[in-house]
Amino acid sequence: MIIPAVNPVAFQLFGLPIYWYGIVMASSILVGVLVANFLFNKYNNQEKDFILSIAPILIILGIIGARLYFCLLNVSYYIQYPFQIFDIRQGGLSIHGALIAGVLALIFYSIKGRINVLKLLDSIACATILGQSIGRWGNYFNSEAYGLPVLGQGWGLFIPESQRLAQYVNYELFHPAFFYESVLNFLGFIILLFVLKKNAQIRVGVTFFSYLIIYSIVRFFIEQIRVDSALNICAVPIAQIVSLILFFTGIVGVIAVIKISKKAR
Repeated sequence: MIIPAVNPVAFQLFGLPIYWYGIVMASSILVGVLVANFLFNKYNNQEKDFILSIAPILIILGIIGARLYFCLLNVSYYIQYPFQIFDIRQGGLSIHGALIAGVLALIFYSIKGRINVLKLLDSIACATILGQSIGRWGNYFNSEAYGLPVLGQGWGLFIPESQRLAQYVNYELFHPAFFYESVLNFLGFIILLFVLKKNAQIRVGVTFFSYLIIYSIVRFFIEQIRVDSALNICAVPIAQIVSLILFFTGIVGVIAVIKISKKAR
């Protein structure tokens, strides 16, 4: 099976191109917010619709964090073309940057609203990995986040020559890494729903730290086949390094929450 490339522009609005990437990302954010709010309301007796009330600022800060992180990983390019920093219609958002900005914002608003931050993070973690599953399809429309060339070239994702890295210009079909990650993230969402249902009241925080573990594993192995990593340090993609840090953070967090919950009984 060959997955064809598509036109990244969905339509024109007053002469301005509207990209599929933006439509997909907006859809993933909307779904994420609604699911997070639903889960928070379902498993908590604290202020209802709290997530909806802070969603606009969370979205803005998340996008800013995602963009700044991406630009820092490609700083030499954006020093030459600084105005391109503001153009996100064709991609250039990093989930790790969004996570950092989002968590910091949630800590601030949880303190301000006297809401348990771990309960917030538990609900948002489930919604985030679902949003990531949807959002990866934006990479498909941009012909990016693809993997190594497929052996034999009998199947795979077709990448236009203009989007291929120089060393792979003679190949046409590549592993659809975006699709692999999308599917794995959706499976992660199902797992986290189960974890949240079992632990929402007795082990607050386990779902969030489980998210860090699950997504880090997914991203680490996807990076093994991706060819367009933003930055490598000693031949290791920065995304893998960050994934390892988040993975061990998740492990420590799960152990700490379980120990604390046992002492509280």
